Amino acid sequence: MTNTPMTVLVVGATGSIGRLVVAEAIAQGHTTRALVRTPSKAEQLPPQAQIVVGDVTAPYTLPQAVAGVDAIVLALGSDGTGRSGPEGVDYGGVRNILTALGARTARIALMTSIGVTTRTSSYGHLLEWKRRSERLVRASGLPYTIVRPGWFDMNGPDEHRLTFLQGDTRRSGGPSDGVIDRRQIAEILVDSLTSPHAVRRTFELVAEAGPAPADLEPLFAALEQDAPDALDAVRDEANMPIQDEPQQVRDDLHDLTVRRAM
Repeated sequence: MTNTPMTVLVVGATGSIGRLVVAEAIAQGHTTRALVRTPSKAEQLPPQAQIVVGDVTAPYTLPQAVAGVDAIVLALGSDGTGRSGPEGVDYGGVRNILTALGARTARIALMTSIGVTTRTSSYGHLLEWKRRSERLVRASGLPYTIVRPGWFDMNGPDEHRLTFLQGDTRRSGGPSDGVIDRRQIAEILVDSLTSPHAVRRTFELVAEAGPAPADLEPLFAALEQDAPDALDAVRDEANMPIQDEPQQVRDDLHDLTVRRAM
């Protein structure tokens, strides 16, 4: 991993993971920009954070947020329905950030969820939109890492040994799929931005019994890369055919692919 300072935008900066990402990025020496919906939301963030006001569901508010950034951590998540639901935030927010970025290059770290390829879960609606957001990032042609964490903060005090999985085969829809500390999620999202071995990797993240690793590079390096131009991750089950997707989703993917080719 390099230690080159970057300008990092954190989207979802006031969420339970986003706040930790902001703190971790600052601790690693990055100029850290936090996207917040209202100035009052910034009160919970470290004073070193650069605050930019915007809303991922309002595209006109985003150009200032992405201007001059080297990297973007997408830790956003929906908390309701309609504009604040999975389609508007988990998917639409990612689309709007990528659109605002335009032809500029930035390193991307996207957080989704373990089990995101499940088609029969009670969380299916949410998971499908998260999976579509992954496809947007892959279609963008930008250097990316996609992290699919297990269940937050349900690990025991001795469970901090990180395990990176691929294929998204754990689909119980509960903590038996895997657990992980929120702080470790934040650390991995930020570390991935400067790791050459994390580029074009998608993986599920869980913790097992044992201590936290001192170095994440061997874990990143052991992962398979996603295939070039693929919409889904390496080893993922091909169970969401693009031809069956909503027309708007297909249009969004097409627009991103065209922009990449320009």
